[in-house]
Amino acid sequence: MASSLVSSLALVFLLLTISEAREMLVGGKAGAWKIPMSEDDSLNAWAASSRFRVGDSLVWKYDGEKDSVLQVTRDGYLSCNTTSPIEEYKGGNNTVKLERSGPHYFISGAEGHCEKGEKLIVVVLSQNHRRYTGISPAPSPAELEGPAVAPTSGAGSLKRGLGGLVAVGVLVLGFLF
Repeated sequence: MASSLVSSLALVFLLLTISEAREMLVGGKAGAWKIPMSEDDSLNAWAASSRFRVGDSLVWKYDGEKDSVLQVTRDGYLSCNTTSPIEEYKGGNNTVKLERSGPHYFISGAEGHCEKGEKLIVVVLSQNHRRYTGISPAPSPAELEGPAVAPTSGAGSLKRGLGGLVAVGVLVLGFLF
């Protein structure tokens, strides 16, 4: 009886560590897609403190009369090349589903904005990594771009890592009893 209860609890904890896809407002607020006032205000600072998973969606809310969002290659990101984007989003209210792991690069389509820092790198965790460890050591945008981006905060990954450790602990206890 106790063994089946522990096993049931272990399954519940395991399922809680696997989360549903989320919609994440870029920058955490409407109007964040703009030229940053400082490095601390950059969208890469926001992205470095967040963790993104396959299936999540990024939501942009900005003035569609003055700007657009371009998804570009790494080279396009580094050079602020707006001439051949992978995808172009206009209108001020865009949703982009993150369908693969790895880095995704976005720049402003407004002339001169990318050069002034209106750009974003989002690193998406692999599904296998999340499933097996629950810990998120994805590279920060600083590692992909260079030293001009704020460093990653580990607080979010620590919380998820602890949740995964709790689930593993409960599973081990379930096998012992």
